Amino acid sequence: MQIEISTPALLFPAITLLLLAFTNRFLAIATLIRSLHAKYKANPNQDIIFDQIENLKIRLNMIRWMQAFGVFSFLLTVICMFLLFQELNLAANYLFGASLLSLLLSLIVSLMEIQISTKALNLELKDMEK
Repeated sequence: MQIEISTPALLFPAITLLLLAFTNRFLAIATLIRSLHAKYKANPNQDIIFDQIENLKIRLNMIRWMQAFGVFSFLLTVICMFLLFQELNLAANYLFGASLLSLLLSLIVSLMEIQISTKALNLELKDMEK
């Protein structure tokens, strides 16, 4: 398959928007962690806080991987464009494929993080039901 230099350039806005969304998730979790920390300092014996802390640790790690795969995809896309500019088409094709794979991994981890996020909200709802 022959790709043109404009083909990997199509990923630029998509990857950028995904990284922005991932950063927003990170900032929301950081705010939640600070809030939980204040609650914990006020009353350290709340079981719900421990469940939420475990959940947030997992989510933070997943967001780190989402961002890493996204940045890696972006990096591979840029290198792919450089290789296309140098007319090294075979290597560029492989790098473009790797870039798409990295983007796919980022999206899969994002989907998994959304599932865990839903569990965290259910913990909050369970606490209010008591």
